[in-house]
Amino acid sequence: MSGAQGFSLPIKVVEAGGISAWLVEDHAVPVVSVSWAWRGGAALDPAGQEGAAVMAAALLTEGAGPLPATAFADALRDQAIGLSFSAARDDFEGGFRTLVPALPEAVRLSALAMSEPRLDEEAVTRVRARAVAAARRTLETPGGQARRAFWAEAFPDHPAGRPSGGTPESLTALPPDAIRAALARQVRREGLLVTAAGAITERELADLLPRLFAGLPAGAPPATPPLPPFRRFGQKVVPVDAPQSSALFGQPGLAVDDPDWEAAQVMIRVLAGGGFASRLMQSVREKRGLAYGIGANLDTLFKQAVIVGSVATENARVAETLAVTREEWARMAAEGPTDEEMADAVAYLTGSLPLQFTDSRRVSDALLALRQNDRPPEWLAGRPARLAALGRERVAAVAKRLLAPAELSVVVAGQPVGL
Repeated sequence: MSGAQGFSLPIKVVEAGGISAWLVEDHAVPVVSVSWAWRGGAALDPAGQEGAAVMAAALLTEGAGPLPATAFADALRDQAIGLSFSAARDDFEGGFRTLVPALPEAVRLSALAMSEPRLDEEAVTRVRARAVAAARRTLETPGGQARRAFWAEAFPDHPAGRPSGGTPESLTALPPDAIRAALARQVRREGLLVTAAGAITERELADLLPRLFAGLPAGAPPATPPLPPFRRFGQKVVPVDAPQSSALFGQPGLAVDDPDWEAAQVMIRVLAGGGFASRLMQSVREKRGLAYGIGANLDTLFKQAVIVGSVATENARVAETLAVTREEWARMAAEGPTDEEMADAVAYLTGSLPLQFTDSRRVSDALLALRQNDRPPEWLAGRPARLAALGRERVAAVAKRLLAPAELSVVVAGQPVGL
């Protein structure tokens, strides 16, 4: 690694057993992290079986092969191995972090979890109860109601519009066979994206890959349905009996491979992503005291980004808060950022980049995110120069291209006054 202006990582590409992996080798600490993912996740759940992928991921560490849940957990704990799996809207991920002496055991237990999951009745019952409770808690808050309604309105005929973790109803009715089917279609030998970081050589990683994944069934997961255009839906109120309302607001963004990706990141940081320095925070909180916090970012799904923001405030202040938000949206679309705002945003995005790579797990996960967005290995090294080359005019043009204040879609959950 080097200074922020010339920050880069020595990414090596390792091929073995038909699998390609990215590696950042670093022997400063005797720790190895390996991350992997398949495209799919909750997007592959059949209608009515929402939550199958999320439950399947949770159950992979609840016993495997001859080891029931407690014995499997003890085996991980005894070697200080951190192993986890998760499913999101459009991917299914796994990964472990381990000390070098425990690396063979980490590989063995990870491979066993993926190739021979037990799905014991007791474990399924426990994981289901936890998932149902989480889904119910989400619906008990205005923020949870707003998020669910926003995505359902934006993508009504696509898996992106469904709760990726399932609903209390879908989780309760989910049969064990549906969980097994989720694993069967998702956890495959092909379609893998793999990254590694830490005290491991190229040769050692090449030897590890077949042992980690060879026991999986051949083939790749099914393709996910392409994301349709964001459906603008105006303003929707979800009645919730609460003293505060939560609002989600958003609009279409751009593809992750769009040439203006970095310009859009700079624009969003100035408008809504820069903490107290952002225009929305200044106008909504600092000048008017309408809300404790407000912000927006580029939410990436299916290799597309949606501009999504949120705010929570008293019911009586919702209308004014949204009016101010639209004003700032319009001002950015019309004028773009100032030179000073540009300089501050570029400096932050450049200077904060190395903070994403402070340990082996973060390095491995960050590399995986790059692969999931189809970035080439050299993309990271070129990012500081691309940011530095941005001019105010280009960012202003991107703001004008992307931001549509009159068509900003908003969901408010609560009892807002005047809407």
